[in-house]
Amino acid sequence: MTTTLRPDWVTTTVHPDQPDAVLLLREYITEMVVRYYRRPALPGEVDEALAESPSDDLTSPTGLLLLAHHGDDLAGCAGLRWRPGWAELTRVFIRPAHRGAGGGAALLAAVERQARTAGADRIRLDTRSDLVEARALYARHGYVEIPAYSQDQYAEHWFEKRLDADGPARLPTDPARG
Repeated sequence: MTTTLRPDWVTTTVHPDQPDAVLLLREYITEMVVRYYRRPALPGEVDEALAESPSDDLTSPTGLLLLAHHGDDLAGCAGLRWRPGWAELTRVFIRPAHRGAGGGAALLAAVERQARTAGADRIRLDTRSDLVEARALYARHGYVEIPAYSQDQYAEHWFEKRLDADGPARLPTDPARG
């Protein structure tokens, strides 16, 4: 399924083992490792992190993975895992060259639309304290902090957004805000 969210942002549902998905998920995990340890990734660390937290469940029937293109460029990804009555957001990533161009908002709108279509009444996510840009993005788009719902060793903040089943996901009017 392909969805055009803005003239310059398009999302497509893909299998996590598709080459572009593998590339973006590796870039995402590399950034998570580098930011967590505050140093370049050591040999094998990214592979260990990918094995520790696989993305193979981001496909039907357990979830989905969206890739985002900004114009002709592969620019980002986001995943959903299906839970009873709700969806868990994961793997939200925009390549550095495309940050600040509305990709975060486009991905959130796309996953919210997918979650509503699947019958989810809310989206939850967990994230780390060092991911301040992500936490700001979620807050700008109506996600509120909630008590812990997961035990992930890296989770330090938990968010939730209730989905209005009747309304479309709305993008901000200022694409630079993300």
